[in-house]
Amino acid sequence: MIVREEFLSRLRKIFGLNLYEAKIWTALLSRGVSTAGELSDIGNVPRSRTYDILESLEKKGFIVMKLGKPVKFIALKPEEVIERVKRNLVVEVQESHKRLDKMKGSDVLNELKQLHTDGIKYVQPNDLSGAIRGRNSLHNHLDMMIRGAGKSITFVTSGEGLNRKFETLKLSLQKAKKRGVKIRFASHISAKNIKIAKELAKIAEVREMKDIKARFAIIDSKELMFMVLDDEEVHPTYDVGIWVNTEFFANALEQLFEYAWTKMKPVK
Repeated sequence: MIVREEFLSRLRKIFGLNLYEAKIWTALLSRGVSTAGELSDIGNVPRSRTYDILESLEKKGFIVMKLGKPVKFIALKPEEVIERVKRNLVVEVQESHKRLDKMKGSDVLNELKQLHTDGIKYVQPNDLSGAIRGRNSLHNHLDMMIRGAGKSITFVTSGEGLNRKFETLKLSLQKAKKRGVKIRFASHISAKNIKIAKELAKIAEVREMKDIKARFAIIDSKELMFMVLDDEEVHPTYDVGIWVNTEFFANALEQLFEYAWTKMKPVK
């Protein structure tokens, strides 16, 4: 049996399998029921590894071991495998969530915080900078910046960016609003995002930006995230933001923004 490398690669990404697991699983699917030896030959997998791989697939819910001699293995329907994988993922996420919750207030977390506090004493503010790659990572870092905001949050973003930020950052923005943080958004407004803009206006001051094409966030006039690419032209995976913790630069950019802000039309 010959299975395309591209197909095996897709299976590995979707189901979280290694190469040998993907080969043995597809080999068993092609036979329905088979022995470890047969699967080793069909999938071109070393016999010394085959039983371990089959055991792993069984634990993950992909196959069932058939009683009898010789020992054989049964392939489950792909639809059933998908449901089992989904259930297992939910359980794993719940367990991970519980473990992380237990860390709050624990000795482990206190030691980690102490290490960071001691280490940060030796870092100059202008050294706290870096390139953030990928839109998910950008949103995670922006979320962290928002959670640390004490006075002000300023966002300049694209029309689609407004929708994305509302979806991913809404909860942290709401909490910042409750802390008394001043929140402002400037964005291109159209029929595609006017509904979101009005929803966002309940927790932030939102104004329509027409002539400026930029993407950045300023926190407390000292911390800045500046996206260097046009989100209409770049794939989310390759989006890049430059994060800097410098009061001089952030404050200078915010002063320039203030002039443009006065000329923008509020969204109510």
